Amino acid sequence: MTMALQLLLLHSAFLRLSSRGPLVQGLGFRSPTVAWPSFFDFSWPQEVQETIQIPNNGSAPLLVDVQVFVSNVFNVDILRYTVSSTLLLRLSWLDTRLAWNTSVHPRHAVTLPWDSLWTPGLTIQEALWVDWQDQSPRARVDPDGHVDLYLALTTETNCDFELLHFPRDQSDCNLSFYALSNTVLELEFRAHAVNEIVSVKREYVVRDLKTQVPPQQLVPCFQVTLRLQNTALKAIIALLVPGEALLLADMCGGLLPLRATERIAYKVTLLLGYLVFHSSLVQALPSSSSCNPLLIYYFTVLLLLLFTSTMETVLLAALLAWGNHRAQSSPGPALRGEDPGPSPEEAPGVNGSRRSWAEAADRIFFLAYVVGVACSQFSFIGFWMWATCKSEPAPGEVIPHGGQPRL
Repeated sequence: MTMALQLLLLHSAFLRLSSRGPLVQGLGFRSPTVAWPSFFDFSWPQEVQETIQIPNNGSAPLLVDVQVFVSNVFNVDILRYTVSSTLLLRLSWLDTRLAWNTSVHPRHAVTLPWDSLWTPGLTIQEALWVDWQDQSPRARVDPDGHVDLYLALTTETNCDFELLHFPRDQSDCNLSFYALSNTVLELEFRAHAVNEIVSVKREYVVRDLKTQVPPQQLVPCFQVTLRLQNTALKAIIALLVPGEALLLADMCGGLLPLRATERIAYKVTLLLGYLVFHSSLVQALPSSSSCNPLLIYYFTVLLLLLFTSTMETVLLAALLAWGNHRAQSSPGPALRGEDPGPSPEEAPGVNGSRRSWAEAADRIFFLAYVVGVACSQFSFIGFWMWATCKSEPAPGEVIPHGGQPRL
C-alpha cells in the first residue's frame, strides 16, 4: 500500500512538471548522458537536489564571470556618509549538469527559476539596505550548460567620503560583494564594470568605475569602486559667497569715522548676522573623527576676524567717549572767573590729543586688518592646494583588535 502511494505521488509530480514545457527540460537535463528522468528512478529527486549544490570543477574553483552595469547613482548624503545606487549584475558560469543533447531535444536555450539550480548568494558588506527589483529572477541555460543570470538591485551603502577639500572633494566608494556560502577553494569571481550613467545634472558625478578581486580573502568576493566628484556649484554659492561678502562689508565698515555712532551698530549687525550664518553652516557641513573639511576652520577664522574688528571699534569708541565725558565733567575756567575760551571739543589740549591718538590707532588697525585678511585668504588657498590628511585607521584595522582575515 505504501509503495503504491509513493508511485502515485511520483506519477502526479511528473505529470505536473511535464506541463511546464521548457522548465521541465531544464530540470531534467542534468548531464549529457541523462535526457529525461526515469519515471521509476527513485533517485531522480536526489539528482534535483544535487543541481542546487555548487558545480564541481575538479581541483580548480568554479569561475563565475560578473559584469556590473551601474545605471544610476543618486542621493549622495555626506552628512550620513551614504550613497544610493542602481546596479545590474550579469552572472555567468558553466554547469555541465544542465547540458543536454540538441540532436535529441532541439532547444537553443531554456529559462529556469533561480531557486531550481545553484546560484551564488551575494551579500554587500557596506549595504544599509538592498532592494532586489526581481524577487524571482530566471536564469538562461544554453545546451552546453552555460548559465546566465541577471540581477537588478537598488542599494544604499556606506561610503567613507574624503571631505578635506569639500566642496571640491573626490571620494572612492566601495561595494564589496561576498558569497558567504562558499569558500575560495570552491568559487572564484572575475568581475568587470560598465558605466551606463548618461546624466550629469547632479551634485555628485561618477568620474571613474572599476572592479577588483581583493586578495587573501576567506570567502569569494569582488569589489566595485565608484569615484564620485563634487561639482561644488551649490556649495560655492551657498557658503563661500556669503562669507566673502560679509568679510568685504566688514572691511568697508572700517572706512566709517570712529566718532560716527552708526559704525558700532554697523559692526555689531554684521557680527550677529555672521553668527547666524555660522550656526547654520556648522549644521550643513559634515564632520568626522579625522580630516574635517578645511571650510570649517576657514569660517572659524572669519568669525574671529569679524569679532576682532567689532571689539576694536567698540573699545576705541568707548575710550574716545570716556575722554570726552571726563573733559566735559571737569571744572571749567568760568568757575574761577577766567575767560572760558574755546569749548572742550575745540580745544587742542588733552582731549584733542586723545581724539587724534584714537583715530591714529584706528587707522593703523584698519591697515593691519586689511593685511591680515589678505594673508588669511592666501594662506587658505595654499592649504587648499597642498594640504593633505591621512585618516586614522579604523578600529577593525588596528592590530590586535582586528584586521583583514588571512589564509
